[in-house]
Amino acid sequence: MTDCLLTVDQVADRLGTTVRFPRRLIEERRITFVKVGRHVRIPESAVSAYIAEHTVQPVTVRPGVLRRAA
Repeated sequence: MTDCLLTVDQVADRLGTTVRFPRRLIEERRITFVKVGRHVRIPESAVSAYIAEHTVQPVTVRPGVLRRAA
């Protein structure tokens, strides 16, 4: 099974961000990427892994344990 290589624009669309965000992820080496000549491509699996790693699960609170705000 081959992994599709996405452009920075496509990754930005999938993440719902501007192009600047995936470029920053690449610059800071926070996401896997492939250099094809002077072009940068990001494997689709790397985007899925990034989303999975940064997904925050909701906290379940028991009734009666809620605290009042100050």
